[in-house]
Amino acid sequence: ALATLKNRPVIHVHKTAEERLCLWFSSPQSEPLGVRFHHGCCKNFHSENGNDLHPVGEPVFSQAHDWDRPEQSLRSVDEQTFYRRLNSFTSSEEVLSFISCRLQTLPDTLAASALQRICEVERKDGDEKLPKEILKNRVFQALCIQCEQEPSGLPDTVLVTTLQALTLLHVDPHSSLVLSLVAECQRRLKEGGLEVHSLCILGESLIKLQGPGCTTLELVICQLKREKLEQFTPEDIVALYRILQACTEKVGQHQAFLNKLNNFSLFVVYSLSPTSMSQILSALVVLDQTQALPLVIKLGKYVVRHIPRFTNEELRKVLEAFIYFGHNDRFFTKALEQHVASVCLTLDPEVVSKVTEYCSRKRILSKPILDAVAETFVCQSEKFSPHQISELIEPFGKLNYLPPNASAFFRKLENTLLTHFNYFPPKTLLKILHSCSLIECHPVNFMAKIFSPYFLQKLQGEESYLDRLSLAQLTQLFLTAVLECPFYKGQKLLPKYRVRSFLTPCSSLETPMDFQLYKFVKIGLVDLLGARLYFAPKVLTPYCYTIDVEIKLDEEGLVLPFTVDEDVHKRVALCIDDPNRFSLNTKHLLGKEAMKQRHLRLLGFRVVQIPYYEIELLNSRVELVEYLQRKLFPQEVGVRW
Repeated sequence: ALATLKNRPVIHVHKTAEERLCLWFSSPQSEPLGVRFHHGCCKNFHSENGNDLHPVGEPVFSQAHDWDRPEQSLRSVDEQTFYRRLNSFTSSEEVLSFISCRLQTLPDTLAASALQRICEVERKDGDEKLPKEILKNRVFQALCIQCEQEPSGLPDTVLVTTLQALTLLHVDPHSSLVLSLVAECQRRLKEGGLEVHSLCILGESLIKLQGPGCTTLELVICQLKREKLEQFTPEDIVALYRILQACTEKVGQHQAFLNKLNNFSLFVVYSLSPTSMSQILSALVVLDQTQALPLVIKLGKYVVRHIPRFTNEELRKVLEAFIYFGHNDRFFTKALEQHVASVCLTLDPEVVSKVTEYCSRKRILSKPILDAVAETFVCQSEKFSPHQISELIEPFGKLNYLPPNASAFFRKLENTLLTHFNYFPPKTLLKILHSCSLIECHPVNFMAKIFSPYFLQKLQGEESYLDRLSLAQLTQLFLTAVLECPFYKGQKLLPKYRVRSFLTPCSSLETPMDFQLYKFVKIGLVDLLGARLYFAPKVLTPYCYTIDVEIKLDEEGLVLPFTVDEDVHKRVALCIDDPNRFSLNTKHLLGKEAMKQRHLRLLGFRVVQIPYYEIELLNSRVELVEYLQRKLFPQEVGVRW
């Protein structure tokens, strides 16, 4: 091919190649797959960051080298030196200038490596496609033609990495260059001669070129499944997860293999980079590998060491996986606190909202994180989308926490909502306002709007009815307006939109009573009051709240049977609070429980809190009775019924 090029006029070659290259590099843009290049001509070559081509342990060669002399013949130079020299270049122009004097003697393997290097440096510059001046370059066109016409002479690794390099720059999958390389890969694949690493690179390239449903990819996966996992490098393991992640529709067919892969991956976690860890965690989420919790836990232990090294996107994937699998670790939380507190202002808004979602889902009251997030929102509120603002605000209400800059924080939120009210989806807006009311930052200026028929119709959308959670949130906001904002005289919530109970399937407004803790308290109540007749569990009040245990007292303080409704002077509401009603590993009530107790007091109940951490200190039945007596009747010497 090169001899033909030599004998033909340069202009003619240039014109012919340019016409073909216009098709080669004209496909739509898509997201790149991050896979490092391996070069098979020297097995001691590898890349630490996916781009470098120099040998292990050897320095990059200086730009001032004897090769700059045109009379130097490439055949007399060591290939390793060629790769070091090639890797020292930082632009396509340098690579092409270096190759231009050696086109006639350049072996196919080194031509493919030069083409890969051009693609790499263009990727480093952030380009999705090759610039036109590169496409029109005579040397580049000659490299492409040589790779197209002589793919059979390329080693396996060079063949698949050349295909990968072109794929990452969105080459048209139907171009003659790509078709030639793919055909050669298919031929070698059918012969069963490709090694594990080449199979992994080929699999990812096929996903980019032909999609996860192509038959050749199925053959690649079948061959990978037949290989022993001990032959896979950690990088190959990560690539295999990415390949399977793209084939979610067939995850059932691969589940047995995935089980073996998940178990084997436990032994390579220690050697994974931060990028690899985030990619495996992301794949486990997409593939719904809930049975791989041991792998998630082990990854979590090593993730702690690398939090400052994660990119924004990688950290988001890690948090997303921990949320999905319900994993939390105090060491991870501590490291996350230090990282967020130091760099919160530079974090991507999506990462900030994911951090707060993680705290909210796991009930983690992390003051350093929430304080940093509040400060970030005050300074950069315009960067956050409506959904991100919702995820950012929710943990403050759920965890019942006001940051030090609460005044500026909620003033900024109010201004944002007033300015962009119509841009917030109705359910998102309702969620934000309800979260504010949990911590007594009542959205009085918005109540008339959200109780209006117009907003309620928008909230319902095209559905035939409003969902129960939205109705419960509206009802609790209206109850808040009545009890805590007596000065509010605006639109009221119509009765047809009010619920009878705040107990919802997702327990968003009330946490159901823990049955085992209630059984223990019940024994003491029977001993103290004399009979089961004098208290009632799970009492639904007319105000939508469900009381764990209700005790009725007459005017003289005598305990009445729970069946009596006359002469009731005082009602005592026992709140038997298990750990799920508190922030994780704290004695700090969640926002919904604090609001419930606040409302019950305003409704005339005497609220008596029976927290689990006090019950756990009791060692006998006598101590339990004495404890309940102190709680229920602190001013009485004895109890009468």
